[in-house]
Amino acid sequence: MAEQSQLMKGILEGCILSVLARGESYGYRVVERMRAYGFDDIAEATVYPILTRLEKKGALQSERRLSTKGPPRKYYALTDAGRDALARFEESWSETAAIVGRVLKEKSHETGN
Repeated sequence: MAEQSQLMKGILEGCILSVLARGESYGYRVVERMRAYGFDDIAEATVYPILTRLEKKGALQSERRLSTKGPPRKYYALTDAGRDALARFEESWSETAAIVGRVLKEKSHETGN
């Protein structure tokens, strides 16, 4: 179960980097965009710690801005390190997806072994 949690954390980090590669955004908007992509059950309590962790790693930079709808919002944007991290994630994901795809395709041929 812990391995699945670690795997999901890495996937979410990569996906959040990808969302922010399309343009800077504030935290709740990132949550909305992730839900729109199909992460229906993703909670703010999951996304905000990831944003904080990515910022501490130097992958994101943030800036507080006034909002017409309440308190100031913290906007996040990718840094050069974030773009590099996203490129590494994309490469790793492509390799992993290809391997998993091969394993799943082969399982039907090896029944009974």
